[in-house]
Amino acid sequence: MSLVALDKSTLILSLPERLIMPGGFSLRLVVFVFFVLILALEDEQAVAGEEVTDFYNVVAPAGADPWLWTHHGQYYVVVTTGGNVTLARSRSLSTLGAGERKVVWSPSPGTPVAKDLWAPELHRLGEAWYIYVAADDGENANHRMYVLENQADDPFEGKFVFKSQIVDPNNDRWAIDGTVLKVGEALYFVWSGWEGAEDIQQNLYIAPMSNPWTLSGTRVEISRPTHRWETKGGPPAVNEGPQVLVKGSLIHLIYSASGSWTDAYCLGRLTAKIDSDLLSPASWKKHDKPVFASAHGVFGPGHCTFTKSPDGREDWLVYHAARFQGAAWNRLIRAQPFSWDPDGLPRFGSPAPPDQPITIPSGEPPRQRYEAESATLAGEARIVQQPSASRGAKVQLSGSADSSLTIMATAKEAGAYIVSIRFINTSEQHKLATQVLTVNDGAPQRVAYPSAGPADWSNAFVSVSLNVGPNRIRLRQGERAAEIDCIDVTPQE
Repeated sequence: MSLVALDKSTLILSLPERLIMPGGFSLRLVVFVFFVLILALEDEQAVAGEEVTDFYNVVAPAGADPWLWTHHGQYYVVVTTGGNVTLARSRSLSTLGAGERKVVWSPSPGTPVAKDLWAPELHRLGEAWYIYVAADDGENANHRMYVLENQADDPFEGKFVFKSQIVDPNNDRWAIDGTVLKVGEALYFVWSGWEGAEDIQQNLYIAPMSNPWTLSGTRVEISRPTHRWETKGGPPAVNEGPQVLVKGSLIHLIYSASGSWTDAYCLGRLTAKIDSDLLSPASWKKHDKPVFASAHGVFGPGHCTFTKSPDGREDWLVYHAARFQGAAWNRLIRAQPFSWDPDGLPRFGSPAPPDQPITIPSGEPPRQRYEAESATLAGEARIVQQPSASRGAKVQLSGSADSSLTIMATAKEAGAYIVSIRFINTSEQHKLATQVLTVNDGAPQRVAYPSAGPADWSNAFVSVSLNVGPNRIRLRQGERAAEIDCIDVTPQE
C-alpha cells in the first residue's frame, strides 16, 4: 500500500464510527467509499497506456556488423559474436533485440577458424543456405573468409556445416566482411582485404564465383581509402563492410570507411551500371563524400545492411553505431528508413536523433506506451526530470532492493508480446546493469542494460506472455543503477 493510501486509511479509522449522516449512512462509510473511488481513479491514471505508432531508434542494445535476410515473413539476423555464429529471427524490425536466438555453428578449438569470428552473413543461394564469416586462429593476420552450408528450407532447422575457405589461390591474403553480389545467374564475391601481408590499409576486392563456395577468378581491387574521410584513425586506412544495394540499372556498394574504433567511422558509396563489366575497376565510381556519418548525437555509424518494412513498402537502413561518443567497439544497432532520388541513387540523410521517436516500419502493429513517471512506484524509486525523456521525466530505480516500478498493461488478446524498455545505465565504468521483470507475479526474467553512457538512452527487449485484459508488469531493482523513461508493449504477430 502506498503512503498516500496508508494516510487515508488512518484518517478513515480515526472518524467516529457511530456518527450518522443524513440518509442513515455513517460518516466513516461515506469517507471510505469516497477514498476508494479516488484511489481507483489514481490507479487508472497511473497505469494508462497510450497507443503509438513510433519508436525510439535502438533496435538492439548490443551488437555489431548486422546482417538481415527476410524469409517467410521473418527477419533472420546475424551479428558479430566473436566465438560462434548465432542466428536470430523476428517478425518485427523495430524490436529485433527480442528475436528468438539459436547458435547455429561453433568452431572446433585449435583450428584456423577457432577464434575472432566477425561479420557473418546469411544468404539463400539456390536450394541451400550459406553463412559467410571471417575467422582466424587467434592471430589477426590470419583472418580469412569461410563459408558454412545448410540444406534445410528454414535456416533455424537442419545443420550448418563447414564448407570451405573462400579464397583466391593466387592472393591468399587477409580477408574479412565478405558478401555476395548476384546479377542474373552470375555470382560475385566482394570483401575487404590487405593488398599484401602487412596491415597498412584495407581495400575492397571483387571476384567471380563458380558456385557459392568457390571463386573462379582472381581478385580485382575496386576501391582503396584515399579521401580524407576514409583515412581517419589510421593506420590502417579502411574500406570495409561492403553491402549490395540495387535499384533499376544501378548497383551500389555501400561500404564503411575510416577506423571502426573512431567516431569518424562512416558509410561511403561505389556505383556501377548493372550491365557493365563488374570485374573492371573502371566500372565502379566512388562518391567523393560520405553518404552517412555521425550526427545528432549518433557516433560512428557503419557496417550497415538493407531490408524492407514488413509489408514491403519501405526501404530501411540497419546499422551499428557507438553506444556513446568515444565508445569505439562498444556498439548497438539502429534502423531508419531511406529514400531514392530520381536518378536511382539512395538518400540516407543523417542518423535520426536518438531522443526523437520515428515512425514504426510500415506493416508493424501499433504499440502501447506507458510512461515510467505514471507508474506505481515502491521503495526508493523516484521521479526525476529529464529533458531527453519522452515526456520530460524518468524514474530512478536505485537504492533499496525493494525498489520497483509497476504498470498495468491491457492486452486485447492473450498471447506473445514484446516489452521494450527505454533506459539509461548510470553505472560507473560502463558496467552492465540489470533489473528483474515479472508479469502477473510469474517467473522472474533478468533484463540486461548494457552501458550506453550516463546520458544516452537505449532500449532493452523482453518477450512475455500476456492474458486478455490487465496484466501487471513489474520491474524491480537488480544490479547497479538504471533509469527508465517509458515501456512499450507490442503484440508479436
